[in-house]
Amino acid sequence: MSRTIPRVVITGVGAVTPLGNTAQDFWNGMMEGRSGAGPITRFDATEFDTRFACEVKNYDPTLHITRKEVQRMDLFAQYAMSCAVMAVEDSGLDFSTCDLERAGVVFGSGIGGMWTYHHQQKNLFDRDGKPDRISPLFIPMLISDIAAGHIAIRYGLKGPNYATVSACATSSHSIADAFMLMQRGMVDIMLAGGSEAVVCPMGIGGFNSMKALSTRNDSPETASRPFDKDRDGFVMGEGGGVLVMETLEHATKRGANILAEIVGIGLTDDAYHITQPAPGGEGAVRSMRMALADAGLQPDDIDYVNAHGTSTYFNDKSESAAIRTVFGDWANSMLVSSTKSMTGHLLGAAGAIEAIATVLAIKNGIAPPTINQITPDPDCTLDYVANAPRKHPIRAAISNTFGFGGHNATLCFKSYSE
Repeated sequence: MSRTIPRVVITGVGAVTPLGNTAQDFWNGMMEGRSGAGPITRFDATEFDTRFACEVKNYDPTLHITRKEVQRMDLFAQYAMSCAVMAVEDSGLDFSTCDLERAGVVFGSGIGGMWTYHHQQKNLFDRDGKPDRISPLFIPMLISDIAAGHIAIRYGLKGPNYATVSACATSSHSIADAFMLMQRGMVDIMLAGGSEAVVCPMGIGGFNSMKALSTRNDSPETASRPFDKDRDGFVMGEGGGVLVMETLEHATKRGANILAEIVGIGLTDDAYHITQPAPGGEGAVRSMRMALADAGLQPDDIDYVNAHGTSTYFNDKSESAAIRTVFGDWANSMLVSSTKSMTGHLLGAAGAIEAIATVLAIKNGIAPPTINQITPDPDCTLDYVANAPRKHPIRAAISNTFGFGGHNATLCFKSYSE
């Protein structure tokens, strides 16, 4: 028996970011072209090669969760809960009127509770290595899937519930999975996204040892410079984002405010190298083409690309080449920007906050900028919306995220119309 595939729309967003602790503050920060980078305050980074990051600032978890809950959650889970609460509020959903067995959560974290691991390991080694010093909450606070569980418990959501983990593509995969579950007809409502909190000694130290982070310690605000010739690595970020996704039927029935429609996804792997992208962005090319085909769109239907744009040598060069391969001559007419120039790289949460940036760009008809565009790179020749936002009607847009292990995910959104 044939069935109609449900359309899926975005009806609410919530964000905690280095630019602000609400989706509106996040958007305002991007429109100001403001950098979220500054000296690390979470620990003494004096001996580290990189001593700055894009930290979340002035965050108060008790605005959304109780003090007791805060004590039982790693910081990444606190971010997750705050984002979920704000997204639900933004959507206007009243779960008391919903079928909770047809509502679920897919929410990921690339690494999970690194601060919890740090503190519990310190307890173990500082106290003679006695295992009874390890908290019984260690595992429940550490594991990446716990954020999805907390969100479901908060709202009583009894549908599909799990975490995705695919490095920097994690929360784009969360959104993609939620989209597929809804298209399959299993659910009416999904909360999807990701969070990360790895501005910690092992997080910064680990990426320093890979030579992946910028070491522009004398000028943190200009360190994240995607597609610029003088880029020297990415800047660590933290925070999270949640999108409320509903079937169009469910959203219209309750008179929801629809921000945008998600219409296609592309999911591929490079199968090439654990950290470097495939030459020419071959896997990214297939991911973008798959998303366009899934959406039933042509290259010239896309007006904006929210690029992965990490500010690393290999990513920016290969992604630019991949975009040119996919879009051909139309690439010269599109706007392409990396919001990581302002937020830093939120690892597993990157896809979620960049999806939110893309949705809001469509809704507002404004492309966020790529700041710190100072010296053009001859290998990166697209229109990167240099240094200031640009008003431009955006009919449809894609958001790219690529992760270690060769994971590629592309999400395609378009302006909602009946």
